[in-house]
Amino acid sequence: MAKIRMGIVGCGGMAGAHAGRYLRNPEVSIVACCDLTTAIAEKFIAAHLSQLDPKPAVYTDTASMYRQSHLDAVTIVTPHTLHFAQGMEALDAHCHVLMEKPMVTAADQAHQLDAKAKASKKIFVIGYNTPCTPEFAYLREQIRTKSLGRLELVSGYLSQNWLRGTVGKWRQDPALSGGGQAYDSGAHLLNSLVWSVESGIAEVFAFVDNHGTRVDINSSINIRFENGVMASLIVSGNCPADGASMHFIFDEGRIDVDGWGGSWINVFKGRDRIKYPPIAGTANTPNDNFVDAILGRAEPRTSTANGIAQSELMDAIYESARTGRPARPASRR
Repeated sequence: MAKIRMGIVGCGGMAGAHAGRYLRNPEVSIVACCDLTTAIAEKFIAAHLSQLDPKPAVYTDTASMYRQSHLDAVTIVTPHTLHFAQGMEALDAHCHVLMEKPMVTAADQAHQLDAKAKASKKIFVIGYNTPCTPEFAYLREQIRTKSLGRLELVSGYLSQNWLRGTVGKWRQDPALSGGGQAYDSGAHLLNSLVWSVESGIAEVFAFVDNHGTRVDINSSINIRFENGVMASLIVSGNCPADGASMHFIFDEGRIDVDGWGGSWINVFKGRDRIKYPPIAGTANTPNDNFVDAILGRAEPRTSTANGIAQSELMDAIYESARTGRPARPASRR
C-alpha cells in the first residue's frame, strides 16, 4: 500500500514532536512543510527531517502546497487563531486533518468546522494526549458501567512554568493565541474532563488572573454538568514545577490519574486500592491514532465534537471571569 502523503503546516517547536512520530511510522511519508518563510521551513527540515530523501517540499503558502503536493493528510501546528481558516482550507483540499489543540478559539467556528468535517467525510482529530491512552479508556469505561458506583465529583490541577516560558512569544498575544494557559496546556486537562464525563455542561463559574499580561495565566474553574457531576479544576501558568493530576470521586470508589498525559493511574474500590487494575493495551499517540483511523483500522479517539466542547467551555470560562457571574455554554442557553 502507498504511504500516506503528509504535509506539516507550521514548523515551530511542537511540529518537531509530530515529525518525529511520523518518521517512526513506516506508513507515512512527509512530503511537504509550510511556514511563513522558506528559511523557517528549511531550518525545521534540517533539524527534524534531515534523513529524508527526497526532502519535503518547502512552501510559504498553503494554497500552493495543496495544489502541488497532492497530500492525503495534513498536520496543522500553528497559532491557535489560525486553526479555523486553515482547517477549512485543508478540508476543501480533500485532506484528512490532525489539528493541534485547541481546535479553534470560538464556539461558532467550532460548529462551522464540525459541519465541514462531517460533510467532507474526512478524518479530523485533535492532538489531545489522554484519549489515546489505555488509562483514560479504562477510566471512561468505569464511568459508563458504574463499576465504582456513580461519578459525583472531579478535582484536578495542571501546573507549568508557562508565564516565563512564553514571554515575547505568540502565546501571550491574544490575536494569535485566543487566550492564555487555560487554552494552551490547560486544554489537555479540560478535554480530559469532558472526554471522560461525557455530559453537556450546565454551568461554569471561573476566576482568572492575567499576572499583568494580556492573557490568562492562572485559572480556577468550577463546572456543573447536566448529569449532575461537579468539577473543580485549577490551571497554573506560573509554577516552576510542571505536573498534573485528576481525581474522579465515585460513591463507591475513586480513580486518580495523570490528566495531562495519562501516564499513571490509581484505582480504589471502596477503601481498598486495586493493586493491578485490569488495564489493557499500550499508550498511543494522536498521530498514530490519526494514521490508523485514515487506514480504517481504528476509530478516531477525538473529533470535532471535542473541539466544540472545548470552545464552548472556554467561552463560558472567559464570560464568567469577565462578568463575575456563572455562565452557560452558548448551546445550552
